[in-house]
Amino acid sequence: MQTEIHNTLLDISPDEWDALNVDDTPFTSYAFLSALEESGSIGGDTGWLPKYLCLRDSNGKLAAALPMYEKHHSWGEYVFDWAWANAWQQCGLAYYPKLVIAVPFSPVSGHRFLVAAGQNQEKTRQNLLQAAVEYAKKESCSSLHCLFPTRHECELLQQQGLLIRHDVQFHWKNHGYPDFNSFLATMNSRKRKKISRERRRVGEMGVEFKIVNGKALTAGSMEKMYAFYLSTIMAHGSQAYLSRRFFLLLGERMADDIVLIEAHYQGEVIAAALNIRHKDVLYGRYWGSKEEFHSLHFETCYYQAIGYCISNGLSRFEGGAQGEHKLSRGFLPVITCSAHWMDDARMTTAISDFLEREKAHVAHYQQILNDHSPFRSSNKNN
Repeated sequence: MQTEIHNTLLDISPDEWDALNVDDTPFTSYAFLSALEESGSIGGDTGWLPKYLCLRDSNGKLAAALPMYEKHHSWGEYVFDWAWANAWQQCGLAYYPKLVIAVPFSPVSGHRFLVAAGQNQEKTRQNLLQAAVEYAKKESCSSLHCLFPTRHECELLQQQGLLIRHDVQFHWKNHGYPDFNSFLATMNSRKRKKISRERRRVGEMGVEFKIVNGKALTAGSMEKMYAFYLSTIMAHGSQAYLSRRFFLLLGERMADDIVLIEAHYQGEVIAAALNIRHKDVLYGRYWGSKEEFHSLHFETCYYQAIGYCISNGLSRFEGGAQGEHKLSRGFLPVITCSAHWMDDARMTTAISDFLEREKAHVAHYQQILNDHSPFRSSNKNN
């Protein structure tokens, strides 16, 4: 197969790329990735330089691809490797540039090795990995990192010698609840009362909620969502990775995949949470508000989304990275993984030792969280 590196997704036709996205995952779709690029959220001087790696067969047909980026910092990855960068520096080595196989700014697990139907899946993944490693060496990149792949991909990458890292996210699972109160009934008394109290406070203030998606999703809706996104960024002193144009392009191209939850108060939208749906899974992505109402964040981001999942028969709600506060609201810890290759034998040995110790700590942390499950004893398996 012929290997190609593209500095822009626009070199590849949408139909070609999406033919590889066999499970139609929104985050690796042409629409999502091209919106990031065309909006200036990646590329240029952002430190995220597109290096889409493609394999073409003897007929010139696109057979496989990686969403790959050359990185000059570690922002926006949600797999934190600042300590590794410091270790490289202390040894007189350069950690940047590095390569990441990932969906920028999206801590969402899914396929990273995009292979066309009809191809030998395992062999083609090996070819993709080999091509990525060869490119990393050629470009003098310190390392290659595959972020939030599927568990199966992680196993294959480990078999190919990559180091595996574990982390914890919090996911809500639907066990066939007929309504929100049925879900609430599975929780212990203390947590059940807490959630009921939070929901009651928001309701008593007169806040109402509206779910917007599909044709009802307007440019104005996304303009407001961008303003809310910025408000959260400013409140936390963070960096605004995403541009206004990204939100507008997302609304234009992925309206049917977006579930926008708006909080209305006295005729005005005062908060919103943007979620993306894929089949029977909902992913929480961005949130913000212009009013400081008690429990508004929990209601907008979690309870309304859970209610949507229950009403629409979705199996799972992934609320994003981190957040122990999600545990008491019905989200249980789930292990996520990443895979790493280093172009330095000494660093490979040191990182391998570190990851073995970290893996044990992550497993212990997950067990502690499960021991503090918010569910009643008879529902601990929830």
